[in-house]
Amino acid sequence: MKNALVTGASGAIGREISHMLASNGFQLYLHYNTNQTAAAKLQKELKDKYGVPVSMVCADLSKAGGSEDLWNQIQVPLDVFVYNSGSAHFGLLTDFTEKSITETMQLNLVSAISLTKAIVPSMIQKKSGKIIMITSVWGEVGAACETVYSAAKGGLNTFVKALSKELAPSHIQVNGISPGVITTPMMDQFTDEEKRSLADDIPAGRFGEPREVAHAVEFLMSEKADYISGHILSINGSWFT
Repeated sequence: MKNALVTGASGAIGREISHMLASNGFQLYLHYNTNQTAAAKLQKELKDKYGVPVSMVCADLSKAGGSEDLWNQIQVPLDVFVYNSGSAHFGLLTDFTEKSITETMQLNLVSAISLTKAIVPSMIQKKSGKIIMITSVWGEVGAACETVYSAAKGGLNTFVKALSKELAPSHIQVNGISPGVITTPMMDQFTDEEKRSLADDIPAGRFGEPREVAHAVEFLMSEKADYISGHILSINGSWFT
């Protein structure tokens, strides 16, 4: 049985990715931070529906040492690693505290690098593995009032491209998925009018669904994508092309 780790598994996108992996027969290690209720519910759902082993691991990836805490709970060779953790602080750059800058960079970039560093040796040893980073459209084009988040996700995109070159000789593929607006609880902070206006700006005329991100992960982790590496797959309804 193959092993997969998904960070941020208790969120809307992480949940869909977890269901997809479970349906493909993976033994799962699912990370969460504060939402223990959602994590426990997801674990039960996956065990009941698919009958696969599911282990929940708790760690705060916005803190230094969080990735080490997470990896210490796993310590098994992985076949698929999906880094899906991320959170944005909204506001002008001048309003950011040093603490919020540090935590945003840690969660969205530094922990992804640190955790990958721990995972890679066993993949190199067996000459196979799929690493997929969930980034953001703002990592490609930048966003006012999300400058630090944009910088972190932009760094994550470049990390994907650089690491793919290091690991290609070991037959390991490293790719990123860059979602635009996806229907998640994060959108609840906007009014219905604001969401309608935003959807009107997207050529596809709607927001993406979490399952559509999971479909992209399913393709990139498959043998069909063995010659695709260092790629950032945009999922944004032609919002930015």
